[in-house]
Amino acid sequence: MADIRPFHGIRPADALAADIIALPYDVMNRAEAREMIAANPRSFLRITRSDAELPDTVDEHSREAYDAGRAALDRFLADGLLQQDDTPCFYLYTQTWRGRTQVGLMALCSVDEYDAGTIKKHELTRPTKEQDRVDHIDAMDAQTGLVFLAYRDRPEVSTLLTRLASGPVAWDVTTDDGVRHRLQVVASPDDVAALQAAFGDIEALYIADGHHRSAAASRVAAARSGAGTSGWFLAGIFPDSQLQVLAYNRVVADLHGHDAASFRAGVEARFRLEPSDTPVPTERGRFTMYLEGAWHRLTPLPGIVPVDDPVGRLDAAVLQDNVLAPLLGITDPRRDTRIQFVGGIRGHEALSQAVDRGDAAVAFHLFPTGMDQLFDVADADKLMPPKSTWFEPKLRAGVVLHRIS
Repeated sequence: MADIRPFHGIRPADALAADIIALPYDVMNRAEAREMIAANPRSFLRITRSDAELPDTVDEHSREAYDAGRAALDRFLADGLLQQDDTPCFYLYTQTWRGRTQVGLMALCSVDEYDAGTIKKHELTRPTKEQDRVDHIDAMDAQTGLVFLAYRDRPEVSTLLTRLASGPVAWDVTTDDGVRHRLQVVASPDDVAALQAAFGDIEALYIADGHHRSAAASRVAAARSGAGTSGWFLAGIFPDSQLQVLAYNRVVADLHGHDAASFRAGVEARFRLEPSDTPVPTERGRFTMYLEGAWHRLTPLPGIVPVDDPVGRLDAAVLQDNVLAPLLGITDPRRDTRIQFVGGIRGHEALSQAVDRGDAAVAFHLFPTGMDQLFDVADADKLMPPKSTWFEPKLRAGVVLHRIS
């Protein structure tokens, strides 16, 4: 079952939501965050990227930076930019982008269920990033970012969410990237109970994005012995049928001692290599490669793909195991600085341009990982290769916060 709870959400004053909600803290560098805050002093980045308002000599992971974020949060509350609901509520967060709409339920999810594995993960966390989220939650005494969860769509849940989504809207904002964001407050005790009952029949929730935030919430709960609401973490829960996963592509700085001809020969030992008139793969299990100014289509030869292995058959794993590691020497893609990962939102042009500029020697465009593949890996208690999924649109920060104490 999925045990979810309503909570006293802290959220932007309705008229100010357009100014306050912001991109996630980790999709920009410090200089970019500083520019965004200068252009919009009400941005939630003042809480999530408080380091941008400090001198560069101050470590962004220092206590000074976290304390500055807490001070900004307190100011936003004192000045009325943020408000807290008097009664426990659920929230509907709807995003519409490029003709697609996804409706997520914002709720508290159980740390116990995360620890027990009924909220399932598919990625490893990096210790430094996890510690950063622990320190941020502790300093804020709040979870300021969502864990992005998915579930296998169920008709009865969809029917309920569709009815609730037709109700009053707290605010409706379209951001500069063309994404429309809407927030609705679900305060009726009957609706709250109906949502809890509907989600109670869902066997498992899956982390789509937010492995570090969920792991940090678990650690904070353990340190606080579950005091207050520390045993629960803030999540946005979306049905798989509405989610869009884009490709997560790769560019590599050099050919690891190969010239282009010997590298192509190595690829041809494992793939059928053909010129491609399109830079984007058209189906799962196919790749495109940009080398020496031209796109090529790669089709695995028979026996290359381990079809019975939910991880090994992923496109990202096939590429890693047959090209990146054996031919290009990238055995640890998490740490190797010779490989860069490029989100599909940037398009194939970002790949060819990197090679044409000389910033990379070769680029690979993958087909997007499917939600069915994510579920298969998580159900098998296995882990995906790094950077296997890129979700769009990004969930904004500052939509709703959860204060722990």
